[in-house]
Amino acid sequence: MVERILLVEDEKTISELVAESLKRRGYLVETAFDGDTGLFAVETSLPDLVILDVMLPGMDGWEVCRRIRENPATRKIPVLMLTARREERDLLAGFDVGADDYMKKPFSVNELAARVGSLLRRAGVKSPVERVIRSGRLSVDLERGEAFLGGTPLDLTSTEFKLLEVLAENRGRIVSRDTLLARVWGYSAADTRTVDMHVFRLRRKIEEDPENPGILLTVRGRGFRLQEEGEADENP
Repeated sequence: MVERILLVEDEKTISELVAESLKRRGYLVETAFDGDTGLFAVETSLPDLVILDVMLPGMDGWEVCRRIRENPATRKIPVLMLTARREERDLLAGFDVGADDYMKKPFSVNELAARVGSLLRRAGVKSPVERVIRSGRLSVDLERGEAFLGGTPLDLTSTEFKLLEVLAENRGRIVSRDTLLARVWGYSAADTRTVDMHVFRLRRKIEEDPENPGILLTVRGRGFRLQEEGEADENP
């Protein structure tokens, strides 16, 4: 099956360049040039992935992404955001509304294509290994691609679940930021703040007190570790 990509970008030169590059790689590409049209296209065509510019006429990219995540029919669609903004708070804002990845302008179309391929693979993968992994009140069903906290389903993006999946498969062991970049995002030469921002978002969903985590721990200078089941139960 050919993957369908929706590109929402108001700069036509960039839109044409990206669309042509992705088409040459075998993707079907639909384009939109403003936020309202882009959101309508997401909801009606249900693409396999959305590439979304932040600064759009009308509804901006952050609001489009937020609405994609609010709609049960579209919330699992991977979203890659494009931004000319370079401040960390602006990048964090994109992750806060549910973006799976971001690229700063100007960017390489080859790297963009690589990230698109990685996001699509992640969105379609279900692990055949051990079915359910538990850490305290958290349980991760790797076969079904679902996670629960105290029996309540967690609303995770595909990137958040993949991040949790890698940590769960290595529970009790430290996983470095470089390893997470390679396993979750599919590349290694990148800003590790991407990992930190997603861990921050994930903690807000799986921890009772994200400021004092008891399940997903940071090991200074080394990476992150998901607690073993018994170990997590012992934490207050």
